[in-house]
Amino acid sequence: MLDLPAMTRDDSKPQILVVEDARDIREPLARYLRDNGYRATTAADAATARKLMKGAAVDLIVLDIMMPGEDGLSLCRFIRETSQTPVILLTARGEEVDRIIGLEMGADDYIAKPFSPRELIARVAAVLRRTHALPPRQKPPTATRIKFGDWTLDTGQRELIGTDGVALPLSSGEFRLLSALLERPKIALSRNQLLDLTKGRDADLFDRSIDNHVSRLRKKLEPDPKNPRYIKTVWGGGYIFAVEPLIE
Repeated sequence: MLDLPAMTRDDSKPQILVVEDARDIREPLARYLRDNGYRATTAADAATARKLMKGAAVDLIVLDIMMPGEDGLSLCRFIRETSQTPVILLTARGEEVDRIIGLEMGADDYIAKPFSPRELIARVAAVLRRTHALPPRQKPPTATRIKFGDWTLDTGQRELIGTDGVALPLSSGEFRLLSALLERPKIALSRNQLLDLTKGRDADLFDRSIDNHVSRLRKKLEPDPKNPRYIKTVWGGGYIFAVEPLIE
């Protein structure tokens, strides 16, 4: 029988799960988190992490990508498919492809090894602050086809399909922005919230300008982009998806 470490019990403190196969990183990092006001539990592999996540609530996961057996990217995909728990990836310095794939899979942030524990603490605090401030998503993360108005978003193929059956491809940034809006219909979202929801921290992935992405989406979606039906501007800064989507 697998002997799992117990989750600590002060519910006033966020619970952090550190998933890292290297003990000389895992245990000092957990101690540092505890010394800085967090609860911390550790897992040396993905299988242990899955059991811990199933048995208790976790507020944030610090996840190493390079692990024996199931790697961190696979576990990150599982986490995003089954929960909204934020994830910070630990990556090898210079492994840009891993970072990009991790963010594509829905990780909230990353930090490259070797890193300063103080930097990680700052990243943890920032991600928790962002995620707690965001409205909850209103669609299951496993939805693959979302209908609204004259359009269907195929989340697997990342393309828009019109009533004529013609598919329009979406850029990475356009897809993330549209998905974020569809997950929170009829809720006004500021530009900063949309940047967080689309993982806009990493400038290498896509254009940081939310306004530019909205403009491009409107040209694809709207019969009259100057008088939008779907993505409306909110006075004071931000946007709202004005149509309730249907999930297939």
